[in-house]
Amino acid sequence: MRDDGLERAIGAAGGIAQLARKIGISQPSISNWTRVPAQRVIAVETATGVPRNDLRPDLYEQATPAELVDPVDAARAQEYALLATLLSAPPSKRLLDRLAALAGDATPLGRAHAALADAAASAVAAQVERQYFDLFVGLGRGELLPYASYYLTGFLNERPLSRLRADLTRLGIERIANNSEPEDHAAILCETMSGLADGSFNASPEAQHAFFEKHVSPWMGRLFADMESAGNVHFYRAVGAVGRTFIEIETEAFTFAN
Repeated sequence: MRDDGLERAIGAAGGIAQLARKIGISQPSISNWTRVPAQRVIAVETATGVPRNDLRPDLYEQATPAELVDPVDAARAQEYALLATLLSAPPSKRLLDRLAALAGDATPLGRAHAALADAAASAVAAQVERQYFDLFVGLGRGELLPYASYYLTGFLNERPLSRLRADLTRLGIERIANNSEPEDHAAILCETMSGLADGSFNASPEAQHAFFEKHVSPWMGRLFADMESAGNVHFYRAVGAVGRTFIEIETEAFTFAN
């Protein structure tokens, strides 16, 4: 039996098939859900407009109130959430319109945001969907495999994934039932970092730093750099520039804090 949050999301999307398409997973996967899995909350919130605390009140009702979150951490959480959304599924026309309104500034990340806004403004949703397919899915496999195990070992489902699963369990984040997507996908890791940054997950700053150093820093910058140099994917080259620049900033900030 589905809980109220999942029912609201399905209704807002226009049905199970539409929700599956919006967040880039198979319809049978959603049919087997009884509630929105923790790893998919931000993607479902973005796709449907149903707030995360309604989708999973057990995870988000007790989250740190927004007014108590450091503004820098709140901005970090938003950046990670944006990357998680763009890596998990191709953006809708509505999201492209929102991205086109991003404001830039003279900082490296501000310039990357401005370039992403320009790419979104000239993008056609159907073409971006094709870019996503070619880059991450493909016929057999995409141009890039956005998984920690692959980048760190050259193979999928290796020890980096098992270590990640142990750490996610300690954070209280469960695996999605009947879903074959490994948890070391870049979108899931960005979503986890977003929850750590804004206090949604109960973890100390030291635990957040350790998670970043262990599961994000060793490889994700390379993934984004590879996206920047990929061919025929203009929109995702701009996403790669944002991601690479942000991971560089995060790495420097954690080093300074340490």
